[in-house]
Amino acid sequence: MTTADGKKKLVGRHKRVAFMDATGDGKNFTRMTGFTSMSDGKNATEYSRQYVDEASERSDVVGYAPSVDYEFDLYTNDPVQARIAEITDDELIGSDTQVTIVTVDLFDEKQVENTCTARKRDWNVIPDTEGGDGTDALIYKGSFKASGNITKGTATTTDGWETCTFAAE
Repeated sequence: MTTADGKKKLVGRHKRVAFMDATGDGKNFTRMTGFTSMSDGKNATEYSRQYVDEASERSDVVGYAPSVDYEFDLYTNDPVQARIAEITDDELIGSDTQVTIVTVDLFDEKQVENTCTARKRDWNVIPDTEGGDGTDALIYKGSFKASGNITKGTATTTDGWETCTFAAE
């Protein structure tokens, strides 16, 4: 990222935020708060080979198996966390574990105020543990695993990025 004067500027992790369709209406996305970890793994699939007339191997990326490891402290009155906790606690399976998440790059604001580059994808919630190691907070851990392709577009907010809407390119 560069500034208006052409200087590079470090992008803080807090400038890439995630929003989930917690109600299932497909239109409004609620910010995912209280998460202590959201690590995105691309898990690229490679095709590697070595030709007899070359000294080194060649590799091409031929696919991905994206996943996002998550961990959060459970808060009441949080519709995103309530949805993930329901999937975990009730041991839901199949399509009942699917959620839609929009990831927004707040550092990439478009010409229109309160509009940023975003990517939307369906994910399956893969619960791991709930409880936590200590006595401080009820902690949920697991992964989101991709259940479809990315749709690139823009996200827009009217409430300071507490919620957003998504428009595909």
